[in-house]
Amino acid sequence: MKILKLDVDALNHDFFEDTKLLGIIAPTEKHLFCWQLNNVLGFEFKLSNEIEIPIIKKKRNYYYAIYQSPESGSSLVHLLYHNHCDGEYLLPEFKHMDFLWLMKGDLIEDDRYLWIKQGIKQLPVVQLVTELTNEKIINKGNLVF
Repeated sequence: MKILKLDVDALNHDFFEDTKLLGIIAPTEKHLFCWQLNNVLGFEFKLSNEIEIPIIKKKRNYYYAIYQSPESGSSLVHLLYHNHCDGEYLLPEFKHMDFLWLMKGDLIEDDRYLWIKQGIKQLPVVQLVTELTNEKIINKGNLVF
């Protein structure tokens, strides 16, 4: 019998190819943060009921919701992850981050990326926005769905 092994590193590499990831400190409820992004910056973030990240820690299941906003006219999609769930973290190496904003599916123009980053910084609830490079992410697989 031949045993096949899933190449997790290749899967992670493919998932993160041509992506941008922002870490955001914004101590607010996730639905209120999405409302601000939608109403102030013009996004269409909606809770994706089909996609959530299940993680088992300490013999308990944690479910991390994902909000999606497609970019009209391209295959670019914006994914907003809430980094907290009942005291556990989706990316424990970034415990101080409340939200993770992943842009994937198509290349994002530098001007658009900077506009998004600056727009997020202008929201009153936001304390910090920073780019998270792939090299800094230890638990990349936690963002893959």
